Amino acid sequence: MSLTQMLLSAAAQLFTWDCLSVLIIGVVAGMIVGALPGLSASMAVALLVPLTFKMDPAPGLVMLTAVYTSAIYGGSVTACLIHTPGTPASAATAMDGFPLTKKGKGLKAVGISTISSMIGGTLSAVALLVIAPQLAKVSLWFSSLEYFLLACFGLTIIGSMSGENMVKGLISGALGLLFGTVGMDLLSGYPRFTFGIIPLESGIQLVPAMIGLFAISQVMISVEELRGGQTKILEGSVKDLAVGSPWPSWKEMKQIMPTIGFSSVLGILIGILPGTGCDIGSWVAYNSAKKRSKHPEMFGKGAIEGIAASESANNAVTGGALIPMLTLGIPGSGTCAIMLGGMMIQGLTPGYELFTKQGEITYAVILGFLIANVLMGVLGMLVAKYVVRICVIPNAILIPLIIGLATIGAFAIQNSNFDVTIMLLFGLIGYFARKLGFATAPMILGMILGPMAEKNWNQVLLICRGDLVGYFFSRPISIVLFVMVVIGLFTPVIMRFFSKKTIGDPDVVSKED
Repeated sequence: MSLTQMLLSAAAQLFTWDCLSVLIIGVVAGMIVGALPGLSASMAVALLVPLTFKMDPAPGLVMLTAVYTSAIYGGSVTACLIHTPGTPASAATAMDGFPLTKKGKGLKAVGISTISSMIGGTLSAVALLVIAPQLAKVSLWFSSLEYFLLACFGLTIIGSMSGENMVKGLISGALGLLFGTVGMDLLSGYPRFTFGIIPLESGIQLVPAMIGLFAISQVMISVEELRGGQTKILEGSVKDLAVGSPWPSWKEMKQIMPTIGFSSVLGILIGILPGTGCDIGSWVAYNSAKKRSKHPEMFGKGAIEGIAASESANNAVTGGALIPMLTLGIPGSGTCAIMLGGMMIQGLTPGYELFTKQGEITYAVILGFLIANVLMGVLGMLVAKYVVRICVIPNAILIPLIIGLATIGAFAIQNSNFDVTIMLLFGLIGYFARKLGFATAPMILGMILGPMAEKNWNQVLLICRGDLVGYFFSRPISIVLFVMVVIGLFTPVIMRFFSKKTIGDPDVVSKED
């Protein structure tokens, strides 16, 4: 059967009531779950996998992929409106989405995140459809050394995420790396920094920590504002807030389209590399957009390019992560690992036969994934004017709701009260960090990339058997990545030096005035 015949057969299988109904259910359910703090895409897919056992393979997998991509997008809604990322992948979106909402442009922030997510996800679906086998081969070139250097390259982002005070940003990132070491040592099996607390032996869970740093710290600040007389996130009526359109203007579209295109490609490539994920993809794209921007000083203050970069990249990662899963059986993310289990239960084995003998099912799933991203964008734009009403809900009502959702999200991960305690502790850390001018985003990045770097470094030491230099120079990709790390380390310093030369020292200017 030719590829054209296979695609036509897959389309006929997809456009049935069974497939289309579960696709719509998957998109809506994913958007809702993604918007609820702590209820991640992995959790949504894991809960739905048992429901697919009695379904035919195509409808079951179409529903799982629809939930996957729409849950990643759903996290951006609360990230923009109430500074509470629904998923870790939306943490970077909160950096500019919430400041834009504070300026009275919450509708615009949601609109840009929706359009960017739809385009990023759709492009990744096209990449999955057209070049899956070819792109999957790239991941075979990466060993533990390349993954270690990739993690180090990700850590260089901390310098540009530090805001106005790089030292405080680096301290925040170092704290994140320290928190990432808590738990059982991978080589010796000895518990580190657990202080005899057994739940800490499995490490500090990322989602409760993230909810604490972003959501609970924001709640504490909102309580302060409530006592100071500010009763809402944004003063004004629903009528005033819903004025205008979620659609960006033509000028804004021209401004963000290059960022969306570049970040989507970056997200697809990052998604192909197993073990990375949407959260890393969004931070890397955000940092890249900031470096390429003509006005990097606007990032963190409501830059629309920041929202576009983060959201297009994290949804592009979803399609990229499916590429190695379908062609090599290597899940590109934790959520893909769950889907891989569901796929194999259906009797589908990743590899060449999946695109030949079982091609009708595979291409039906890929086409369904593409349609899910378009449908997600359409629904997102239709409900944008309604979801922004969150901003004018009185803080006295909104604060208990956020606390309740955050507590449920933190508890539901492992059904553990200890995770709720972690959430509250990191809420205090985040509150004092923000009051003292320390950025919280580098802390989360350190917690994500630190364990990844340590794990792969330990594997490198075992593989090279004492000849680290020889092993390093025997791998050309590692040399390229090392150069990228060095460039990433010094880029923020060089950029600040040149910006001072160009703009002039503010202190000198003020003295002359």
